[in-house]
Amino acid sequence: MRILLVEDEPEMVSALRAALKRHDMVVDHAASLSEADDFALEENYDAILLDRQLPDGDGLSLVRRLRGRKDGTPVLVLTARGDIPDRVAGLDSGADDYLAKPFAFEELLARLRALLRRPSAVQAQMIRAGHLAFDMGHREATIRGEPLALPRRELLVLEALMRRTGRMVQRAVLMEAVFGLDDEIQSNALDTHVSRLRRKLADAEGGVTINGIRGVGYLLRETANP
Repeated sequence: MRILLVEDEPEMVSALRAALKRHDMVVDHAASLSEADDFALEENYDAILLDRQLPDGDGLSLVRRLRGRKDGTPVLVLTARGDIPDRVAGLDSGADDYLAKPFAFEELLARLRALLRRPSAVQAQMIRAGHLAFDMGHREATIRGEPLALPRRELLVLEALMRRTGRMVQRAVLMEAVFGLDDEIQSNALDTHVSRLRRKLADAEGGVTINGIRGVGYLLRETANP
């Protein structure tokens, strides 16, 4: 899953990013409403974790903007303002759920899972490129409906590339998506995973190619219509 975390408290950001990554989630971070709006316009997210008290305003204004442009991305509001009127205001603004701080991370995960089981979220969990389809909910890749067996890190590489099909994905973004904070990483580890993935996609005639620019990053292109 790819999550947009909108939070300006450094300690909370650090804790949540580390915890979400341990559960194989890719996390983009925005520290303000304006930054979050830019991210949401450029990227498709499975869910947004949104603080209400941000430097440039109330987080609920972002929810209203998203819903105003028909963006149905599930939004879970995280806030210290947890009394009933605030919860009602959050839900009435278009947020999908509301969690008061402090909270247990296990509850946050459970609420995320519940959001992603909803029909609109389930429909958005399938990405397609060429003859390749990636089910983000189950983290499974198929080519023409047939399963493509990939180890975990290659799946993470594929997901990160497919989310930005036709666009360059910087090495730093891929490294963050594939490797944990505590992993001991060799300098060529990412390139090795990409090389293996590229061969498997070619052998299975996936209708996509992975191109790279040395020292910059990689991009996945379609070479055949789905």
